[in-house]
Amino acid sequence: MKPTLEALLGRRSFIKQAGMAAAGASALGFATQADAEAALGQVNTSSKPSDLKITDVRVAQLVDAPMRVPLIRIDTNQGLTGWGEVRDGGSPTYALMLKSRLVGENPCNVDKVFRGIKQFGFHARQAGGVCGIEMACWDLAGKAFGVPVYQMLGGQFRDRVRLYADTTQSPDGTEAGRRLKERMDRGITYLKVDFGIELIRDIPEALSVPIGQTVRERSRTMHPFTGVEITDKGIELLEEYVGKIRDVIGMEIPLSSDHFGHIGVNSCIKLARAMEKWNLAWMEDMVPWQFGTLMKMIKDETTVPILTGEDIYLKEDFVKLIDMGAVDAIHPDLASAGGILETKKIGDYAMEHGVPMAMHFAGSPFSFMANVHCASATENFIALEHHSLDVPWWNDLVTPHPEIVDGFAVAPDRPGLGVEANPEVIKEHIEGEYFAPTPEWDHERSWDRLWS
Repeated sequence: MKPTLEALLGRRSFIKQAGMAAAGASALGFATQADAEAALGQVNTSSKPSDLKITDVRVAQLVDAPMRVPLIRIDTNQGLTGWGEVRDGGSPTYALMLKSRLVGENPCNVDKVFRGIKQFGFHARQAGGVCGIEMACWDLAGKAFGVPVYQMLGGQFRDRVRLYADTTQSPDGTEAGRRLKERMDRGITYLKVDFGIELIRDIPEALSVPIGQTVRERSRTMHPFTGVEITDKGIELLEEYVGKIRDVIGMEIPLSSDHFGHIGVNSCIKLARAMEKWNLAWMEDMVPWQFGTLMKMIKDETTVPILTGEDIYLKEDFVKLIDMGAVDAIHPDLASAGGILETKKIGDYAMEHGVPMAMHFAGSPFSFMANVHCASATENFIALEHHSLDVPWWNDLVTPHPEIVDGFAVAPDRPGLGVEANPEVIKEHIEGEYFAPTPEWDHERSWDRLWS
């Protein structure tokens, strides 16, 4: 509760006891005692942030959103509920294993809670539990203090957050362009397309591939070690594919790209150079982010912006890539990067070095709203991904619906993340029980300290 409201409550009791209601109300800026009572009626007097404690952590597995997403619910001793989620495709165990370390903690101490559990996260989906808990703690803190999350991050740089979107793939560039044009017709102002070697793998002489190598084998091998390279014919085919897309959508709208396949660094350079004529907004994850030197080689050989980051956990590895000049832009996934505050720190560091930040997202409205708050409060933000535009019930998972107008998500002025679960709809789209009790995770014992 805000100090002024606490003072108001205390003074109301004093005023009544002293028989000075009218004078007291006037002194507090209210015309009458009735006005003061009406103001107090808008305050959640059952919430006292300093005494808020986590009492339970539960999960429910959302499916077909269009991805599988473990939703997180944190309960408290004051009836407030916080919402978060493990990153799409991640295991709910990543969150549940943290329960015994969270019960009894005050979620308003978000940074303290995060520092206590961040050692249990790692890159990509393995960060999902830590990040989802952090989201839910911010939701609770905002509700306890009665303010939106972005306000606790320092306030807004924008009240509307630009969205970008892709579509389902098509082997025909003109059809891919039509699908993207449908996104534009729905108000999306920034586009993304997936194209890569799987589009040309069955075309003779488009690729050089080790004999007998399977697609599954290739997908499990890091890019520099597959032995796969694109031929000049393959480059020509992919250049033509993107050209057909541009013929449909035009050159004015930003078009970014992802999913090239696991190819060698020299093929990446050839492909990037061929795409310069189509003025791509970025080419993403051309090699794994761990190979910063190789990424810098690609960046230095093309004018197409090079971007990475959706699988990086915590600020430190973003700092390395930015400092070595390996990226033109970064692309954290808040549900992997460390949560809301860590992602803002990542964005702020990039801002100081002239590097813009787009945000990767694929999940439920809970994580979507966490991203909206972070993007609203981060100066160098460009665009946020929306992966569920074709899921008709996605908005109905929460109340009120996320507000999207003309391709922008509107940052809410409601406390916390600004949304609550809609149990009836969520129950229709989960695998297993709806936030079942988790007593088996109450008492995991471990000496977690990392020093002697």
